Amino acid sequence: MFGPARVWLTAAALALAMAFGGAVVAAPLTTATKDDMTLGSDKAPVTVIEYASASCPHCARFNNDVFPAFKAKYIDTGKVRYVLREFLTPPEQVAAAGFITARCAGRDKYFTVVDAFFHGQEQMYQTGDVGANLVAAAKAGGVTEPQLQACLNDKAAGEALEARVTTYEKRDEIHSTPTFLIGKQKLEGETTLAKLDAAIAAAKPRSWLGR
Repeated sequence: MFGPARVWLTAAALALAMAFGGAVVAAPLTTATKDDMTLGSDKAPVTVIEYASASCPHCARFNNDVFPAFKAKYIDTGKVRYVLREFLTPPEQVAAAGFITARCAGRDKYFTVVDAFFHGQEQMYQTGDVGANLVAAAKAGGVTEPQLQACLNDKAAGEALEARVTTYEKRDEIHSTPTFLIGKQKLEGETTLAKLDAAIAAAKPRSWLGR
């Protein structure tokens, strides 16, 4: 059982030292890759990419208060493909544990776990019981406690997360969360549905006009 604020991570996953090696790409990648977690049709005319941290209260507020309406309006109607790219903000080990837990559940349940973790985030900070929130979020995705512990101790999972975050910092110049990429636009900080509406409208291809 997970005790208060105890996160089962390997030393490598806990360290998450940001190594800035590799080539620099001139612009952020605005299309989904095989490592990205996505919602919506891959034929949607507009892609919205969010860089979020599981430990970020601003990201939790977006998830809890804005995302449901955004999803209903754009993702569920086939107008937008949504991409979540994982980032780490303090406490980084909590953010890492949240995302590793979500990936442990698999692609079909990934967003269910992320949503559950965000909904439990405020209480987690109030009580300091990170473990309880991890277990609850994992349960929402059908992951048992033994499975969860195994995933959080998976060195390869921690290293893969570290590599993704390093890429987003270096290539995409992401330094805070939430950050949104919509076409050529970058929106930083908490946003509203109205601001997303405007950015999506500006990113629409001509063939989508009038829809």
